[in-house]
Amino acid sequence: MKRVTALVAGLVLLISGCSAGGEPTPSFAPVEPGAIVAARKQAGIADCPQSSSTVPARVGGLPDLVLECLGGDSTVRLSGLRGTPMVINLWAQWCEPCREESPYLRQYAGAAGKRVLLLGVNYNDPRPELAVEFASLVGWKHPQLADQELRLAAAMPVNGLPLTLFVDADGTVVHRVAGKLRSYAELVQMTEDHLGVAL
Repeated sequence: MKRVTALVAGLVLLISGCSAGGEPTPSFAPVEPGAIVAARKQAGIADCPQSSSTVPARVGGLPDLVLECLGGDSTVRLSGLRGTPMVINLWAQWCEPCREESPYLRQYAGAAGKRVLLLGVNYNDPRPELAVEFASLVGWKHPQLADQELRLAAAMPVNGLPLTLFVDADGTVVHRVAGKLRSYAELVQMTEDHLGVAL
């Protein structure tokens, strides 16, 4: 109970520290990456998926970028993710709509199993330790990448958070949702409509 109370208190402090533009206000001491990895593993957040380093990038697919797993213990080449349909969700712990849609993603991860890979990207977030705390608090277990340097925005349109991408097994981005997911049912329906997978 004390841990949950501390996490909630930390999130309240974080929300009050956001600037008016919705961007994070960086005023913090850096945290050792090893501590972030340890916290991620303790929270039961899955390790990041394997990706091919040799498969050619696909036109209309994910950008040919290598991102670190949250905490930096491994890397993933986005354009090398093939073979399984994916739903990729860009989020940050300072983003209110991201918090609002978090229960739908938790439920979706449980229903999707191995049929669809749910992958998070902690984006534009200067506090990865709080990102892990938030993911733990809301019960996320799906793997999480990190893009604090906004590298994705240089390679594809990212006009705000959250952003959800539907990617088929061949690596083609077949649908985008800019803004908050409205319900778990909507997410399930879009998976069937755009990825051909019924949950």
